[in-house]
Parts: sequence; structure tokens; C-alpha cells
Amino acid sequence: MQFNLKTTKREEIINITSQIQALVSRHSIKEGLCNIFIPHATAAVTINENCDEKVCEDFLEYLRKQIPKNCWKHDVVDGNGDAHVKASIIKPSITIPIQHNRLMLGKWQGIMFCEFNGPRDRTIIVNCLNTK
Repeated sequence: MQFNLKTTKREEIINITSQIQALVSRHSIKEGLCNIFIPHATAAVTINENCDEKVCEDFLEYLRKQIPKNCWKHDVVDGNGDAHVKASIIKPSITIPIQHNRLMLGKWQGIMFCEFNGPRDRTIIVNCLNTK
């Protein structure tokens, strides 16, 4: 399963929890695992606070301070060395348990798509595995 996402900024974090849960719900999984994979070298996925958007703003600000633009050897190719480093640190995939056809996220957790080199058209790949 997969879906597309259009990002609008060079760097942004987008809550994709509802899209992932909708895909999980279609497959009636009593107990299993959901893997979300981002097939792009300058984007990633993580789990973070889903209620206060300032948490995501703080997260991006921290990454900008730690991994600044325009100081990487790769920048001579296409000017996005920082985006590659950020995506590698955050990682391209996560796996979440499923129980009773629901993602087993905590009350304040959401699945966050991380764009580091937008705006772009991105693909999110979702694979669910029934374990019972």
C-alpha cells in the first residue's frame, strides 16, 4: 500500500497518522505490525507529539542548528547536503504494533513525515503484517 503526499516547504513536518490508520483499518488486522517506509534520500519518518505543533517546530529548529545548510561536500552537487544528513539521522522507516485493527500509539503520539528538501511530491509506503 502507498499514498502520495505533496509538501509545501523546504523543511516541514506533516502528521500522517490518520492516513496510516485508514490504511490499517481497511485490512482488519487483529494483531500485527505496520511498517512505514519513505523511499526518498532527503525525507524521513518519526513518531512525536501530535497535539502541540510547537514540538515539531522545536524539532526542526534543533535540526537546523545542529545540521546547518551550505557547509557539506555534497552541496556542490545540488545544495542539499544538510537534507541528506537530517534524513539519515531521523531514518526512513518505523514499525508500529497493531492491536484490534488500531495502531498502538500512545495518547500524545503521532506519525510524522519529515520533509528536508521540499517542496516535493513524496511517496509513503505502508506494509502491514498480521501476526495472529
